[in-house]
This record gives sequence, C-alpha cells and structure tokens, in this order.
Amino acid sequence: MSSATEGATAGFLVWRLSMKWRVAVDRAVAPLGLTHAQYALMASLYGMSRTGLQPSQRRLADHTGLEPLYVSKLARALEGAGLVARTRDPADPRAMQLSLTEQGRDVTRRAIKVVQGLLDQLLEPLGGQVSPRTRQFTRELTTLLDAPLNPHTENDEEQS
Repeated sequence: MSSATEGATAGFLVWRLSMKWRVAVDRAVAPLGLTHAQYALMASLYGMSRTGLQPSQRRLADHTGLEPLYVSKLARALEGAGLVARTRDPADPRAMQLSLTEQGRDVTRRAIKVVQGLLDQLLEPLGGQVSPRTRQFTRELTTLLDAPLNPHTENDEEQS
C-alpha cells in the first residue's frame, strides 16, 4: 500500500481507482480519436447490438450510468464523426435509437482490444481476469453498484 492510500477510506480508494482507470483509458483510446466516455458509450452499444438490441439513448444512459443529457451530447458528437447513427424510435418518436456505423464498429473493436490490455494490467495483482480473486472482486463491485445510494445532507435533517 502506498503512503498516499495508507489509512484511506473505501470511498477515497474507489475515487482514486476510478480516476486511475479513467485517465488510463482516456490515454489509451486517444489515438483512436475517442475519450473514455465515448469509449464507454460505443463499447456498450457494441455489446448491446451483438445481442440484437438497438438501444435508445435513455437505455444506453441507464446501462452506462451516464446522464441522459450527456449521452445525447456524446451521441451527437459521435454521429458527427461518422461513428454512430441516431434514428427515431418507431415505437416512441421522442426517443432516439443508436447504432454503430461500420466505421464505428471497426474503431470500437480496436478500442476494446486496447482497453482489454489495460484491464489485464489492472487485474494482474489479483491473478488476472479469470482468477478467483478477480471474480470475487467483481461480485463485490456489483454488490456496491446495486446498493441504493441516496445523497443525504445535514440541511435535510434540519428541514425535517
């Protein structure tokens, strides 16, 4: 454990790990013309499309944990770059469905390979991607992500 993390809270460590990952992915996918957020959107869209889905922007926002407005902004930028197609949902004309273009699929496949290499590096101290420690770590992360988290402030208590 480094001196910077010695005695740190779980929240601080989650923050540091998420920032370490975001910065590493940003740097890794930059040569492909992507940011970490664009990669997250495109890789999620790639995975969903492989199962036959053409998700709406809202469904993709729910899947990635990104704000719907941010997904809309990312999708417009990716559409402008020729990587994503946005079409009206025939079942709900207010909703936009997203799909990768051929160029988008190619860029996404290359980006996934790069990010998988990073993931190999990140998980090596736990024994690699398929190790029992990594599977347990993944279950614990899932438990934390599934737990409700409602911000609560002292002002809320004072107003009660």
